Amino acid sequence: MNKFEAVLLYNPDLPTPILTKTIDSFTKQITNLSGTIISTENWGIRDLSYNVNNYKKAHYNYYQIEIDANKIQDIKTSLTQNEQVIRHLFIKVEDHQKLPTKMLNEENKKEYK
Repeated sequence: MNKFEAVLLYNPDLPTPILTKTIDSFTKQITNLSGTIISTENWGIRDLSYNVNNYKKAHYNYYQIEIDANKIQDIKTSLTQNEQVIRHLFIKVEDHQKLPTKMLNEENKKEYK
């Protein structure tokens, strides 16, 4: 099993029930391919650096995954075909970073100021 960190950008206009269903579908796909989701973080809706499919914002989710590397391509193919996912990124890592991530820490600092 290899370790991966993934960030998925979802359509910002999705209603909460459909977003939840889409996220659950992704996690089921990982487990169906004999993978494990170690941890997740919901980074919320954030601005994009540039417009993607005419969207200026996206709903960000971060995942720490353990799965065989040869199964990642199957996941990427299904994400590309999913209209609710506007971008995805998988990075192979030696060790997962400690949580909460820096993205989440910066958000928490803004809330408590």
